[in-house]
Amino acid sequence: MHRKCFALSVSVALLLAFTAASQAAQFEVEKTKEGLAVKLDGKLLTNYLIKSGAKPIFWPVIGAGGAEVTRGYPMRDATPDERDDHIHHRSFWFTHGNVNGVDFWAETAGHGNIIQREMVKAEGGKTAVIVTRNDWLGPDGKKHCEDLRTFTFHSDGDRWWVDCDIVVTASEGPVTFGDTKEGSFGVRVAGTMKIDAKVGDGGTVVNSEGQTDGAAWGQAAKWVDYHGPAGKGVEGVAILNHPSSFRFPTTWHVRTYGLFCANPFGLHDFQKSKEVDGSHTIPKGETMTLRHRVLFHKGDEKQGKVAESWADYAKQK
Repeated sequence: MHRKCFALSVSVALLLAFTAASQAAQFEVEKTKEGLAVKLDGKLLTNYLIKSGAKPIFWPVIGAGGAEVTRGYPMRDATPDERDDHIHHRSFWFTHGNVNGVDFWAETAGHGNIIQREMVKAEGGKTAVIVTRNDWLGPDGKKHCEDLRTFTFHSDGDRWWVDCDIVVTASEGPVTFGDTKEGSFGVRVAGTMKIDAKVGDGGTVVNSEGQTDGAAWGQAAKWVDYHGPAGKGVEGVAILNHPSSFRFPTTWHVRTYGLFCANPFGLHDFQKSKEVDGSHTIPKGETMTLRHRVLFHKGDEKQGKVAESWADYAKQK
């Protein structure tokens, strides 16, 4: 190649690389009346609500194809595609049904509350980061434990995801997360996406072990994907469990009606055996770490490259 042509080619390549870098996706994190809005190139991905019902949540959650992928009820009236059941299934959350005997999961009489004590960080850029510190209070106001939550948002243009690192500290004394299926980290998918909806080809659950739909309930797996019709296409939500997370690979409380949660504690329910106890006690001053990536993609788990994403995620320290 002529030197001038070679130099021109290099210059063009560098210009294209610079342009691509300058046009890289940018996250914005903006304060709102109820908490924070997370945007990608000016478009809303989700709102962080400091308190909805008994806990902090993310809602709405906009999928990779532009449709809402979590249920809107009870933050708004149920649509014809949604069931107005389980008022505590609030979009995207973390809590548990038995913490020192207190129910932080349901919103019935005597339930506990998770109260944000501090907004440690909220910033955008090439990624977005939200860090919060929260207190777990019983119905009498007694504090049982606290947690530090770090949510880091990423995008590759076709998909977006949030890495969720949650460190629970037994700050007040020993704290026991009891054995119950009612927990812990996850989402309630949009009404059209659930398997029971029978919209279009219907929703589908598939896990890393090849188990599908109802057969995936209570099983241990590295990841689970829930995809189905939403908006003008098929949207997918995958939850990936990091190898360093407590009791990896976690077990899953995932239902055909749309509930989709990682729960490493509910072993006697999942295994249907009174001989098993999945409870875990954190000694005073010590911690328990839960790590998950929630991936939002178009299409099924293969189109969303869920297995490949887990392999990449697993390499993170």
